[in-house]
Amino acid sequence: MKYKALDSKLFIENRKRFAAKMKPNSIAVFVSNDEMPRSADALYTWRQNPDLYYLSGIDQEQTILLLYPDCPNPKQREVLFLRKTNEHIAVWEGHKYTKEEGKEASGIETIIWAENFDSTFHVLMSYADNVYLNMNDHDRASTEVPYLEHRFALDVKAKYPLHKIERSAPLMHLLRSIKSPIEVEAMRHACSITEKAFRRVLGFVKPGVYEYEIEAEITHEFLRNRATGHAYNPIIASGEAACVLHYVDNNSECKDGDLILMDFGSEYANYMSDLTRTIPVNGRFTSRQRAVYDSVLNVMKYAKSMLRPGTLFDDYNKEVGQAMEEELIKLGLLDAKEVKAQNPESPLYKKYFMHGTSHYIGIDVHDVGYRYAKMEAGMAFTCEPGIYIPEERIGIRLENDVVLTTDGNIDLMESIPLEAEEIEELMNAKVNVR
Repeated sequence: MKYKALDSKLFIENRKRFAAKMKPNSIAVFVSNDEMPRSADALYTWRQNPDLYYLSGIDQEQTILLLYPDCPNPKQREVLFLRKTNEHIAVWEGHKYTKEEGKEASGIETIIWAENFDSTFHVLMSYADNVYLNMNDHDRASTEVPYLEHRFALDVKAKYPLHKIERSAPLMHLLRSIKSPIEVEAMRHACSITEKAFRRVLGFVKPGVYEYEIEAEITHEFLRNRATGHAYNPIIASGEAACVLHYVDNNSECKDGDLILMDFGSEYANYMSDLTRTIPVNGRFTSRQRAVYDSVLNVMKYAKSMLRPGTLFDDYNKEVGQAMEEELIKLGLLDAKEVKAQNPESPLYKKYFMHGTSHYIGIDVHDVGYRYAKMEAGMAFTCEPGIYIPEERIGIRLENDVVLTTDGNIDLMESIPLEAEEIEELMNAKVNVR
């Protein structure tokens, strides 16, 4: 791994918090993600299951975590199963965790090789009443692939039909939605790497560069600062492409007079950042582009002020929508009388601002959480309003990552250039990366 390992205190505390929510005499099992085939003998880049990482700090394939807080044998109340290495693996794949390294990274004392999981699990299940199984229960998830967690759950249910099955996901969603100070610092570090990449890009962009060249500059800065890589597929969208919300082709020439919408973020220690900025290709906004930009910025500032403990998502989105309506009326895109008479279930602003303003962020870019509960201190959200006008070749979105506290919110990206004047000043500085 490229990043510096996080303090094992984080994972020790996370396991304690999870165990405290388990029913008496229960086992919980968390398995790592599959190594997914790409083609021939190649695999897709592997990433650890976020729940397993959250509870163990182990960033290696074929890992299993077993928690049994009421186990009669105190040494088996926390068990970490690691892939056993050998000379062949060392030559072809490189170093794998030793038992001592697994202990240091996770804070777990009992380490067993993964090849012995089945026998150990069978013995412990003889004493347990319930078993917590984990699945990808994200409310936006959709997959046809029978992934490892799913296959493991089916196997357990077939082998132990008399045990009561419990879901780990609701507990994990509750725990993961509240970030600890160590997690916030990891996210802050990811944001700082993202800032370096954005500043690099401001000195690089000019008419005639291609979107993929900008992506390359970002990737360069990420990797030289020990990021794992991109937190998600970056969007580098110029001209009309800026109005395509999930544009990832990144293959067009950036033309004089157009805008570039860039949505990207680095991943560091499995924690994500998510930034969006929109800049003029030639370093100067036109008057119309500037007016739309300022409207988006006004909505962003208002939305940020609403990100505070006690706020409900529905109320938040409704008020942000009303703020957006006012800006779109000022821009001449909506008519005030028509807005007043609109169907509240189909607000007119959705024509120009069709996505949500915020989502949870953390170990996943679209992190887990409960969207119908009140916001709480420790939660982290993006804030990302936008206005998209394809007929004018204008697509503008601005996005920062925000952590809520009892004393207001903390903008993890507050030092990243945002005001139009600063963007123009940096793009027109004499010293740049071109």
